[in-house]
Amino acid sequence: MSEQSKSSQTPDRTPRVVIVGAGIAGVQTAVALREQGWRGAITLLGDEPHPPYDRPPLSKAVLLGKAEGSTFDVDFAALGIELHLGRPVTALLPDAHVVETADGPVSYDYAVLATGADPIVLPGSEGMPGVHLLRTLDDAERLRPVLAAQHEIVVVGAGWIGAEFATAAREAGCSVTVVEAADRPLAGALPAEVAAHMTGWYTAAGAELRTGARVASVTAGAVTLADGTTLPADAVVVGIGARPATAWLAGSGVEVSPQDGAVLADDQLRTSVPDVYAVGDCASFPSARYGTRLLIHHWDNALQGPRTVAENIARGDAEGVVYDPVPYFWSEQFGRFVQYAGHHGNADELVWRGDPAGAAWSVIWLRDGRLVALLAVGRPRDLAQGRKLIERGVVLDRERAANASVPLKAAAV
Repeated sequence: MSEQSKSSQTPDRTPRVVIVGAGIAGVQTAVALREQGWRGAITLLGDEPHPPYDRPPLSKAVLLGKAEGSTFDVDFAALGIELHLGRPVTALLPDAHVVETADGPVSYDYAVLATGADPIVLPGSEGMPGVHLLRTLDDAERLRPVLAAQHEIVVVGAGWIGAEFATAAREAGCSVTVVEAADRPLAGALPAEVAAHMTGWYTAAGAELRTGARVASVTAGAVTLADGTTLPADAVVVGIGARPATAWLAGSGVEVSPQDGAVLADDQLRTSVPDVYAVGDCASFPSARYGTRLLIHHWDNALQGPRTVAENIARGDAEGVVYDPVPYFWSEQFGRFVQYAGHHGNADELVWRGDPAGAAWSVIWLRDGRLVALLAVGRPRDLAQGRKLIERGVVLDRERAANASVPLKAAAV
């Protein structure tokens, strides 16, 4: 265990907030608590040995050797934040107000669960040499020499992370084959009519995309598909999703979804046990805006949620602040900047803005005429205007909204 030096400004020792997880959600919660005027103690527990770092650069600059890391520019000592690295938490005991770690218990007055999500492992590939995940700084460091050697790589999964890794691997000069069990890339995120226009991006970048391709087995130097096809692979990178890192909460009384494993937080990001909050990738929350519970595994949620948690803790017994954001994320793939805001469902009306065969286009989703979601490819102005319109619940004139030459805000009724 390593520990950064403690505050030069000794805070009041009671009460204490213990934050479990030192990724962006945990770090931002700690910083936001100080911004909200919290004068009590703050303890931040991270399971990795590295100083807290940002994850988006891992699939880009860090992976390609253009950056050595992405450490947060936060002076924890000056903020009076006790940072403990290499100290995973093993259990939560709400009745005792204690979190258990391998190095002993830590008492809390408030606890914040910010443990993120763990990548889903391809069955049968656990511990196999040459099979990689891309979630941590160590993962990226192990993959850097693979890309530098311009190896033949098979990527399993054509979701956001698979596309971003394939982009970096092609930029490094690797031969890349992407296999996807679904009939299209981004099957879990976008409807077929939209994703269909993204399949060509792979070919144009020199990568091979195989859809409807299930992996039967992985052996040294090869990936065998269910149809018997064998793909040579110096390395295999698995990007088939992530699951909230909540197994350690078993027996704690914290309510967790049996479907996706997420902590079931309320609209103030409180868990089912007193004085415990949950934020970021490990938690879902009910959205009044969309009338459903949202589980968002994206950077912006891990940045915004902590502000709500910090304000609610700092308020104490005062009426809490509700968390109901417009979800947002971005992805850089195959030379394109892809952005998404909102949340769409199958019943929402889809409207095109621009030619999806071109370099820049958008798709919007309307519900009873109101803008609820937007996907922008190379059209950041659409995204910026659309996000504000979604926040305001604005009704759009459908014909004007479908005209890509008309600013989206000008389509407001």
